Amino acid sequence: MKTLIKNAQIVNEGKTFSGAVLIDGELIIKVFTGESIPEEITKGATVIDAQGKYLMPGAIDDQVHFREPGMTHKGEIATESRAAVAGGVTSYMEMPNTNPQAVTQQLLEQKYMRAAEVSAANYSFYMGATNDNLEEVLKTNGTDVCGVKVFMGSSTGNMLVDDETILSEIFRNTKLLVATHCEDEPTIIRNTAIYREKYGEYVPISAHPKIRSAEACFKSTSKAIELASRYGTRLHVLHLSTADEMKLFDSGPVNKKLITAEVCVHHLWFDEHDYITHGTRIKWNPAIKSAADKAALWEALLADKIDVVATDHAPHTLEEKSNTYFKAPSGGPLVQHSLVAMLEMSQHGLITVEKVIEKMCHAPADLFRIDRRGYMREGYYADLVLVDQAKPWVVSPENILYKCGWSPFEGMKFSHQVTHTFVNGELVYADGKVVDGKIGKRLKFNR
Repeated sequence: MKTLIKNAQIVNEGKTFSGAVLIDGELIIKVFTGESIPEEITKGATVIDAQGKYLMPGAIDDQVHFREPGMTHKGEIATESRAAVAGGVTSYMEMPNTNPQAVTQQLLEQKYMRAAEVSAANYSFYMGATNDNLEEVLKTNGTDVCGVKVFMGSSTGNMLVDDETILSEIFRNTKLLVATHCEDEPTIIRNTAIYREKYGEYVPISAHPKIRSAEACFKSTSKAIELASRYGTRLHVLHLSTADEMKLFDSGPVNKKLITAEVCVHHLWFDEHDYITHGTRIKWNPAIKSAADKAALWEALLADKIDVVATDHAPHTLEEKSNTYFKAPSGGPLVQHSLVAMLEMSQHGLITVEKVIEKMCHAPADLFRIDRRGYMREGYYADLVLVDQAKPWVVSPENILYKCGWSPFEGMKFSHQVTHTFVNGELVYADGKVVDGKIGKRLKFNR
């Protein structure tokens, strides 16, 4: 089947221009840049008139938690991937801290098999590292697995790797990309004890960035970078949250770096003042911190010290989140609203639209060396998103697709709206509805 998307404002590779894109089957066949469109090429094509809309590559989210298996009351691969495509995210990489944890090749492959049955978006799953599964980690095939996840700070799922010898062996021997959650556990334990002694079980949520402090983040990120530098490991540090950590990273093109960095939408959008109104709904690990930290993250993102914008999408039920500090789990749903949130920030002059696409589409594809995705190029997979620049809408329970049914952006009026999403050339989302029965593909990597 052929599809012609015409009269679009194409955003791709640092430029925005009027043009059209022809899809044939799974692939982009032609990108027209203002020239006339030959009728013989487009004969028989379904035509979509994109007048007044951006046409972009689909976003690639390198950090999500879709909760399957074992925690499907919070989310499932089917539900969360549908939310993803509704938000213009056409590919995702999912974390191993499920139940059971993806810490053997067999358990990892079971997640791929499930995604092949139900995922509306393209998918990859990280292999999880623990203190005692190095042999399994080293079996991982880098051509069809995105990377190895190392928790250097505890989070949901208790996969902390705190054995110094094992950490060194992982960094020394792993040939794949190593993605890290960096928070220093002894620092967090010490801070927790201080606040528990002061408040008991009723620690205020405003203490979260002091318990999971900037010091904890800096110490752990410094350790990861030291190990990667010592052993020549391909390191990607996830969800950075502090100004101090920015001193540890270099500016430059992502494909020239051995050590790369990610920031999440919530750390760019919220700061510690928002705990007053949002409470535990914006409790994440690492914590949302000060306005100065947020400003430093923006500066580093625009200076190309930070390479990728992602979500750390991690749904919990509202009942779970509506709890006291220690009982409320960390994490929240974001994958349906990440692209429009970043475009909203472009509307306010914080970042250009072209830079949004660089950080959410091009850079993840380059960083992970994903095969033929992340760009609008002839011969690439047709993972494409149409965004109406002038179609305001308000986030509400009626249009939230997460299984948990809520969003930290609830009540927010966004100026941009995703109207169409294509995955591998197939229309999977159009005008508020996900097209049932469309299944994404397993991501492949050129390594």
